[in-house]
Parts: sequence; structure tokens; C-alpha cells
Amino acid sequence: MPFQSRGQQVHDPKILRAIAHPLRNRILAELSASGSMRAADLARELDIPANQASFHLRQLAKYGLVEDDPDAARDRRDRVWRLTSEHGLMVKIDELEQQPGGRAASAVFRQNAAAWGRAVVDAAYDDANRSPDAFRTVNEQALRLTREEAEQLAQEIDEVVAGWADRHRGRADERATYLWFSVLQPHPQVHAEGDA
Repeated sequence: MPFQSRGQQVHDPKILRAIAHPLRNRILAELSASGSMRAADLARELDIPANQASFHLRQLAKYGLVEDDPDAARDRRDRVWRLTSEHGLMVKIDELEQQPGGRAASAVFRQNAAAWGRAVVDAAYDDANRSPDAFRTVNEQALRLTREEAEQLAQEIDEVVAGWADRHRGRADERATYLWFSVLQPHPQVHAEGDA
């Protein structure tokens, strides 16, 4: 699920726990990229059973993250889902941790986010499973910025990526769901193994 500066702010630690679940997060991401979808369409796209997709969609609806999209349904029995916020979510961990249950929810969220980050980086460098038709790029650039400049850069990048997402939201056959994953932070002080 896109986490953007213009997204719906997450105020409830229970919602943080809900989006920490890897499959629910992937469902939110697919709805963000594709727009409204049926559980069966999500199941096919994510290669999971339809009843599993339906269960997680109902859980996400319980937390107000997805809702029915009656305008996209073929008839009254057809259930189509959409995000409640087309601009994704904004998570301010420090604020959530101040609420009851916030620290525990934050720990779960951080653990799953770190695992997801490792999986994304591993996949980016995995030549054995690289599809010849897919495009991949990994970029790393050190910048000298003030905090205000870093915030401005993040906002500008969010706007560019959001513009691309808005223009290409939908289920066109020639498109695949790509993931834009970025981190902007002070350069971490990570030492190589064996360094003192």
C-alpha cells in the first residue's frame, strides 16, 4: 500500500496492525495500482484462493480501509471493492506509539516492514528469477540536505509517483503491477562485518 504524505492518516494502532499483515498490505497495493476489483480478480492476480482474498477484504473493510464500489458492480450480487483513500495511507509511527496499544502495534508493523524491505531488495538483485520482459532498477544516491530540503524532495517524489499512479490506474492487459520502493533518511551508520 502506498504510504504518502497526501494519504489518509492512520490514527488507530489496530489499523496499524491490520496493514502490517503482508497479504493485506499486498491487497491494498493492488487496489491502489488497479482501482476497484472483485475478490476473484485479486485472488487470480495474487495467486491465492478467492475465499482468502474475501476474508482479508472484509477485515480491511472492518478497519475502514476498503469499501464496496457499487458503481463498478454488474448487479446487486456483484461485490467490487475499492480503497477508501485513493492516495494511500500516511503513518506517523511516533504519534501512534503514544496511544494505548501503540507500541505493540508499532513493533509488529516495524518487524513486518523490515522483512518486506529485505524481500524487496532481495528480489531486486535476484537475477535467477528475472523475467526478460520486466524492467528493474535499483538506485542509490547520497545527498547533502537540510531536514526541510529532505521533506521537500520527498514531497516532490511523492507527487511524481502519484501522478504516474493516477494516470495508469486500471487493469490494462499490457501492464503489470510495479512496485516503487524508496527510503529517504540520514545515511545509516552500518559497519561492515569485522570492522571495529
